Amino acid sequence: MRIGARQLVGGASFRVDKGMRIGLVGRNGAGKTTMTKLLAAACVAQGASQAVADADERHGLEAVEHEGQIACQGSVGYLPQDTKVGDLEERARDRILSARGIDQLLARIRKAEERIATTEGSAQAKALDRYTRLDHEFTMAGGYAAASEAARIAAALGLAERILDQPIGTLSGGQRRRVELARVLFQKPDTLLLDEPTNHLDHDSIVWLRDHLRSYSGGFIVISHDVELLRDTINQVLYLDAARGALDVYHLGWDAYLKQRAEDEHRRRRERANAEKKAAALRSQGEKMRAKATKAVAAQQMLKRADRLLAGLEEEGAVERVAHLRFPDPAPCGKTPLRATGLSKAYGSLEVFAGVDLAIDRGSRVVVLGLNGAGKTTLLRLLGGAEEPDSGQVVPGHGLKIGYYAQEHETIDTSDTVVGNLRRSAPGLDDTQVRSILGSFLFSGSDADKPARVLSGGEKTRLALAMLVVSSANVLLLDEPTNNLDPASREEILRALGTFTGAVVLVTHDEGAVEALSPDRVLLLPDGDEDLWGEEYMELVTLA
Repeated sequence: MRIGARQLVGGASFRVDKGMRIGLVGRNGAGKTTMTKLLAAACVAQGASQAVADADERHGLEAVEHEGQIACQGSVGYLPQDTKVGDLEERARDRILSARGIDQLLARIRKAEERIATTEGSAQAKALDRYTRLDHEFTMAGGYAAASEAARIAAALGLAERILDQPIGTLSGGQRRRVELARVLFQKPDTLLLDEPTNHLDHDSIVWLRDHLRSYSGGFIVISHDVELLRDTINQVLYLDAARGALDVYHLGWDAYLKQRAEDEHRRRRERANAEKKAAALRSQGEKMRAKATKAVAAQQMLKRADRLLAGLEEEGAVERVAHLRFPDPAPCGKTPLRATGLSKAYGSLEVFAGVDLAIDRGSRVVVLGLNGAGKTTLLRLLGGAEEPDSGQVVPGHGLKIGYYAQEHETIDTSDTVVGNLRRSAPGLDDTQVRSILGSFLFSGSDADKPARVLSGGEKTRLALAMLVVSSANVLLLDEPTNNLDPASREEILRALGTFTGAVVLVTHDEGAVEALSPDRVLLLPDGDEDLWGEEYMELVTLA
């Protein structure tokens, strides 16, 4: 696979058979998401999966050049990082059931029920007869058992009955993510492709998912930065080495893989050091002999032998770079740069929250907690001006400058390039300054000019954070800022979060992010209760 001048991987060969539980790992931007998209797109082309076909599996592949063969047999279920798929008017329950086509039968049954209730005489008798036939067809197809199974999976992933009866368009990003994961698992495909499946899951749901994957009879590839999930579920590792543009296959579990990879890197360094020493000696001797006409041929052979020694070596794994992150020095502002009074929001007949009051003082640090669907993301969107409240108001104070990090990366214009997005966020910077900042976020050379639509979740996170860095914001609204990041990049964000002197409103499932923020207040949704932060609230972070 190649994007522009950059080769993501070359000559990779692997297979996913029944019982193979594979972790696909590598640093952010190595090409993990691109690889799974490519696999999913190939499976759609070969008619391997209904669930894959409903996902926008080709999104972002336009700029990717690839060669080689991908052969799919059986059904394949794909969970992309971006779950903005499906009909927004479709009920969540029907979205899950559609993985086996059961939703269509249910829709016909509902239509027959409606005809029974609204007609009389022969029309009603005809509707009753149709209902009886459809009900029999539904029963013979295992519909009632399947619907119960779908509800069980949804409940295990934290989706309550009331959520399942809501249209997809009314759900939060976290809830939609859970619906798509439930749908893929309910499909029971022969092979699963899961890209960061633990994003937006609470602790209990993650534990359930680990158990489910451990007992899964098919094969799967999972991309995850959740070390415990990898340790508990996988028996093989595919390591995508960005420095070498290579895919290393390890037929080992997680802990054994870490040990073997460290040994491989040590071996490469030792072999390179020995070869470089021998090559240097050959070159030195060859250069001395070149001056003598009688030994010119021998000298040339020595120099060629030195080149061959180095050419035959495996590339030594480069130390993986980490984006250097420093949140901006906040612009001067008044005592209370942001205030919200009486905020209410509903989607249709579903009330998210009502009467929420919040004052963000200069330098204050607030954590927003609540179960999925309580309105945490919605509140940040209202505060950031991305959405309007149904009632109440958001009042900007003197000198307010907001930096909004959106969970779904809505602040990134996917029709523009990486460098174009940063220019839009910092119109006062010249091209050299823009590219220098992008370089510190690991977008160097041609990577800065690639379309934002081809970025992985981790790369989008880095770009969104770079846009924050140039904003001079004095109030940061951060919605799950550590999602999709490798451990080293996550630690860099936590370090920067701890040193920022402006105000922060944080939504997260990450206990480490809360510890780094060291909050002074907590806002509990949907009730809007506010309290001083205490350690007793830490238990709610992973559950919320």
